[in-house]
This record gives sequence, C-alpha cells and structure tokens, in this order.
Amino acid sequence: MSETIQIQIDPDIINDREKIRVKLEEKARARFDEFEILRRSVDARSKRPGYTLQVALISGETGNKKRPLIRLTPVKGNRTALVVGAGPAGLFAALTLIEQGIKPIVIERGKPAAVRRKDITALLRTGQVNPESNYCFGEGGAGTFSDGKLYTRATKRGDVSAILDIFISHGAHESISIDAHPHIGSNRLPAIIERMRESLLQCGGEIHFECRVTDLVLQNGRIRGVMVNEKRLFEADAVILATGHSARDIYDLLSDKNLEVLPKPFAVGVRVEHPQALIDAIQYHHPRRHPNLPPAEYRFVSRIEDRGVYSFCMCPGGHIIPAATLPGELVVNGMSNAARNSPFANSGVVVEIQWEDIPAFHRHGAFAFLAFQKDMERRAFEFGGASGLQAPAQILTDFIAGKTSSRLPKTSYLPGVTSAPLRDLFPPAITRKLKLGFEDFGRKRKGFVTDEALLIAVESRTSAPLMIPRDKDTRMHPQVQGLYPCGEGAGYAGGIVSSALDGRQSALSVSTALRTENKK
Repeated sequence: MSETIQIQIDPDIINDREKIRVKLEEKARARFDEFEILRRSVDARSKRPGYTLQVALISGETGNKKRPLIRLTPVKGNRTALVVGAGPAGLFAALTLIEQGIKPIVIERGKPAAVRRKDITALLRTGQVNPESNYCFGEGGAGTFSDGKLYTRATKRGDVSAILDIFISHGAHESISIDAHPHIGSNRLPAIIERMRESLLQCGGEIHFECRVTDLVLQNGRIRGVMVNEKRLFEADAVILATGHSARDIYDLLSDKNLEVLPKPFAVGVRVEHPQALIDAIQYHHPRRHPNLPPAEYRFVSRIEDRGVYSFCMCPGGHIIPAATLPGELVVNGMSNAARNSPFANSGVVVEIQWEDIPAFHRHGAFAFLAFQKDMERRAFEFGGASGLQAPAQILTDFIAGKTSSRLPKTSYLPGVTSAPLRDLFPPAITRKLKLGFEDFGRKRKGFVTDEALLIAVESRTSAPLMIPRDKDTRMHPQVQGLYPCGEGAGYAGGIVSSALDGRQSALSVSTALRTENKK
C-alpha cells in the first residue's frame, strides 16, 4: 500500500535520495519502506526557489518499480493503413496501428533524420531552403530539431503517460515521466525517432522517405490510396493524414478534389531573445542561478483589445532557428538541446488573429489565414534584406518606443540579423497589441523589458491556418470514407504530445472501423 504526499525540497538536496527520505520522514511522521517521486516541478515563488515533489510513500514493498518498456509484436493479418507524415502524429498513429494488429505504411515527403541533419546544416551555412528537407519536413516532423518539449495541457485527449512511456522505451530519460515540463532536446530526439522507425520495421510496418503525396485516389466516396511523386501508387484500407502545419500543398490538393477545408484563426508575432542569466535572475530572484536549478522559464498571457497576446514555446538555454519551407520566405522558431546550456533564452510572443483582422485576405475564402501567413513570411524575407535567411530584428525597448535600432545585441540566430522597424512589418493593429503586450509583461516581471532583449521576426507557424473537418465520433472526413485527418496539420493539436495523442486516437478509430467492416 502507499500514501501520496507533497513536499518542498531545497535545491541543495534534490539529487540526494537519502536526504529527501529524511525530509519525507519528518513530514509524514510515519515509517515507510520506499518512496517514488511521481511529479517534480520548480517552485520559484519564494526568494529561495526550490522543488515541489509529489511522492508516493510505499509500505510493504521494497525496491523501485521501473516503468515497463513498451514491447510491440509483429503484425499478423492483411489489414493495412497508410499514414501520411512521419511527425509525432504519424509516428504514434503507426505504432498504435501495430498494437491493433494493422500494418502501417508510412509515407514521408522528407528524409531520414540523419540525412535531414545534413540538409539543416547546409541550410544554416548557405541560407538556401530545401523545400522537402528542412526544420519542418523530414523524419520526426518539426519537433525533431525544435526540440522535444513534451509539456501539454491537452490531458483530456488521452493518456499522456502512454506517450511518455513510448518515448522512454525508445531511449528517452525516465525523468520525462515526472517532470512538470518534460524536455528531450534536439541533440537527443533524432536517435529516439530513429529507434521508433526500427520498431515499426521490426514489427512488419513500412516507411517510405522522399515520397510527397501528389494525389488522393478516391472511388465511390471512399479513399483507396494515395499517389506519390506523381507516379507511384500506395493502396490501403484507410488513410491517416498527419502532414503537419506546414504542408500547404495538402490543403491545395484537398481543395482541388472539392473536399472541404475550413479557415482557422492562428497567431503571429516575433521571437524575443534575452540573455539566459537575465531570465534566471528575474525568475529566481537572485543574480546567480543555483547549480541544481534548471535554466529558468516563463509564460505570459495578456488580453489586449479583446485579443490574446501570449508567450509560447519558451526555450531556456536555447537557439532561434530558421523554419521556412520555401525559398523567398522567412520564419523563425526556437529550440534547445538537452543541456539547455546556450547563453540565450527565447520565446515566441504572438497576437491572436481573427477573421475580422484580415479583411484584405477575405477574397481567398477558406485560405484567407494561409494567404495572410504567406504574406507575412514574404514580407519578413524582404525586411531581412532578401539575402539568405537574414532576419529583421529590433531591440525590444526600441520597438516599444517606435525607434529603429542603431545597434543589435548578439543573438543565437546563426544566419544573422539586420536592423529593421518591425512596426512596419506588421499591420498596425498587431504592432499595437504586441507593444501593449510587452509593456504588460514588463509590469509583471521587472527587468523583462530591456535593451538587452532582441525581437526577431517573423514567428508565424504557431498552428495550422486551416482545419480539415472530421466527424466527432468516427474522426473521418465527412465527405470521404476511410480518410482520417489528424494532428497539427489538420487543426486538432499543437505540439508533440497533443499531436501524438491525436495520432493515437485516430489509429484507434481506424481499428474500430476496420473491425466493424470485418463483421459485416
């Protein structure tokens, strides 16, 4: 039997189990045989930051129980499903199909992780974007190299622990199962993704790289398969569409087939970069971070003129990276390696965009938000000098004051930055809301608004700008039997874990549908 308690632990002893046991005995005032840390989070509310632990006190049992490894068995039977996209939604859909005895055939437009890494290195060196192999496209999707953050608030979508267990079974550290904000890191995640691929192959699944879907094979209201690279046909009993938020050609393909897509509001803004030491001092109330505390994070949300202005995808000890998928466009994102030991901290700060905010793009109908997103990315490229991937940037205090920056601080963004008046990049309403949002953040955390902070534009791939409709119960597209839109690209997730959960649920829906068909 066990009892669960919560306890505050000083960072001095967080790595010493015996000293933690003493603290537990003092608080519990009862004997126990063993304890297990269920949850660990940083508590920085006091002037002496520490950890909050949720701990199970175990009596009558000895030893630590290790989490069971996920073991898949080879698929038997002749049922197959195509999975379009090898990002988190697609990979977890494929693994779940194997659990359900269905053979997954994964179709990925990009390259394997190891080869993709070389293309990303070349992108950073030359500033030239490979439209099929970049920070968004390739094995593991956008999360592989940006950067394995596993925190999600989408706990009602499914069992988050099942997703974490699969990561752990493929090489992730067990700490992700207890950390409030689990993180793998861009330097470790590719190897984990490659092990997932090996699991798929060993269990009878298939994965095909450099295969871009160019047509959907429809017959009598049902999808029979997909055509890739305009010449190769893949057929299956069902198709899970998990293409990610940057596969814009998929939206065009659906529209060309007269299949409904819907406009979806999203958010646009900038990446703000501070010295990590400054964020540590602000959040931990001390000029030096305790060595047993992680680089500090933050999260801000404001309501400005009936629009949300918020930070997201905060990367402590991280880097800003170029995330465009086509030449002539500029997009920035953030990532961190496992150690989070970069001297910089960055976060997206964005403004919600609604239909009435983009009247000039209404003529594009369902594609209005996508057209606006494209326009912002092309403008950012031009503001950056239309040379490689150099990004337009401005010191935060200058942006608020309406001044062009005469000098720019050092940055983690390797292609480089150029001074530009970001107020002229954005529509006036977005500029105003960003300015008011930053001022509000500065009131909440003294020191956040500083001339040491740099704004880099444009952060525009916050989520998909369209939604692919699906039935609430069957998860199928309402016009096509057997087509299952899922993940971030379909408009139903945001981030690695929520996408993985959505992929898993879609695979379970496929299994239910195929079993029902077998009974008929």
